[in-house]
Amino acid sequence: MEYIIRELTEDEYPVLDDFLYEAIFIPEGVKAPPRDIIYRPELRVYTEDFGRHKGDMALGAVVSGRIVGAVWVRIMNDYGHIDDETPSFAISLYKEYRGMGIGTALMKAMLDKLGQSGFKQASLAVQKENYAVRMYRSVGFEVVSENDEEYIMLCRL
Repeated sequence: MEYIIRELTEDEYPVLDDFLYEAIFIPEGVKAPPRDIIYRPELRVYTEDFGRHKGDMALGAVVSGRIVGAVWVRIMNDYGHIDDETPSFAISLYKEYRGMGIGTALMKAMLDKLGQSGFKQASLAVQKENYAVRMYRSVGFEVVSENDEEYIMLCRL
């Protein structure tokens, strides 16, 4: 499948709400939450006023003119928060575009962008059951802490 990875423009930032919902890991046999879950305060930190804060950067994967995946980072007090100098990752793709290497390409592109922007490291939180854990490890993330359900992972740039 042919795709391009490019920076998202400010007028495209509202699509991050769609990808925030897509990023919610739903274990096998569990019913998906209602879409309005993304308006809870603990999730709003990922997209609210995006582009207006230090460390806000977003890339999209585009197929035939349609944004089919996004990776974005910002320095925020989220599940994967390390410190006020470390951007936290969010990434997702529409279901029909998963498992094709697009997510890995998005992650690598954002890690390159962060390194070029002078950041020293990036973090993320991921549920232990999430298949994406393997991909995060493959692009350089390592587990730095964990609880019963999640890993906090860090990638040094």
